[in-house]
Amino acid sequence: MKTYNRFPLDLIRGKGSWVWDQKGRKYLDGVAGIATCSLGHSDKALIKSLSKQLKRLQHVSNLYGIPEQEELAQWLTSQSFAKSVFFCNSGAEANEAAIKLARKYGHIERNIDNPVILCSKESFHGRTLAAVSATGQTKYHKGFEPMVQGFQFFSYNDSESFENLFDTLEKTGPQIAAVFIEPIQGEGGINIGKKSFFELLRKKCTRSNVLLIFDEVQTGMGRTGTLWGYEQLGIEPDVFTLAKGLGGGHAIGALLVNQLADVFQPGDHASTFGGNPFACRAALTVGQEIQKRDLLNKVTERGNQLKEGLIKLSNKYSDIFISTRGVGLIQGLVIKDNIKTTSLDIVKSALEEKLLLVSAGVKVLRIVPPLTITKKEINELLSRLDKCLMKLS
Repeated sequence: MKTYNRFPLDLIRGKGSWVWDQKGRKYLDGVAGIATCSLGHSDKALIKSLSKQLKRLQHVSNLYGIPEQEELAQWLTSQSFAKSVFFCNSGAEANEAAIKLARKYGHIERNIDNPVILCSKESFHGRTLAAVSATGQTKYHKGFEPMVQGFQFFSYNDSESFENLFDTLEKTGPQIAAVFIEPIQGEGGINIGKKSFFELLRKKCTRSNVLLIFDEVQTGMGRTGTLWGYEQLGIEPDVFTLAKGLGGGHAIGALLVNQLADVFQPGDHASTFGGNPFACRAALTVGQEIQKRDLLNKVTERGNQLKEGLIKLSNKYSDIFISTRGVGLIQGLVIKDNIKTTSLDIVKSALEEKLLLVSAGVKVLRIVPPLTITKKEINELLSRLDKCLMKLS
């Protein structure tokens, strides 16, 4: 089906931060499957561990115990505040699970007949019907109305907008089940959460017994230079979701909770493929390699290097850009509103320089390379980006 506006490029193999097309042309990958290929392409550790796993077991039903799943759950909970994990296959599925958890929590813990979940404008939570209903961008709603009810929206990083909505709803009695938010808005334009704003969210949710849920589908697993995005903000949510970088390019998602393990009962939620041995082995390998290779420190170093280079480019091409945004290896260049150039224009121009980039909305260029990208490759990325911008300036 025509669900993608694809670029005229067929990729057939990759190694590290590089991919090749059918004609043998080599591209530097600043997309990484949209923040997914944490260890780059054809990583030796993943090849070894997944080859072994395929010789053992690739899938069984969740009707039975799955040692690889239990091992991954143990690793995730040991590295976070969480106590329990539900596994699925994608970020949208993880967010669907979080929405169902919030609604049931609202019913059984706060005695709410019609639980409301507060979400931020410009957010993005996935393409399934409930996840897209929680997404604060109307362009994703068009053609799929009516949206799932029970979501209301406040402005990101805007304390007054949030407090007005929160207090109005709670004035007549419990109505809010959860606040659902990204620590960094990825698809919405690489908007970085303000510590003071998130401290307010935590304070209000704690006082009212409302769940604070973080969508860490894009920020989780080291993308920001810390293992979890919430560590950048100095607070802990009650729930967070993972996918993308968790499997290093293999399909897996997760819902992680602290004291809410008993909200879901057998039969409340499930996933046929969720937590299968193969996907869990991939995620375990990614987690272990992040620690073994000291990738969190390297992401911070490479992120600083990339940021400095992008600031120079932003200043050099001030006719195109307003500023930069980002932390670690989730970085963006913000394009001026009053010019015709779009992020897609830059992405297409970068292709001519054998560089893969991705948009984060019409006016933000997103750069999310593998966590394993080297200092030399960052310099090469910046050089190729400079060349493509020179053509557009």
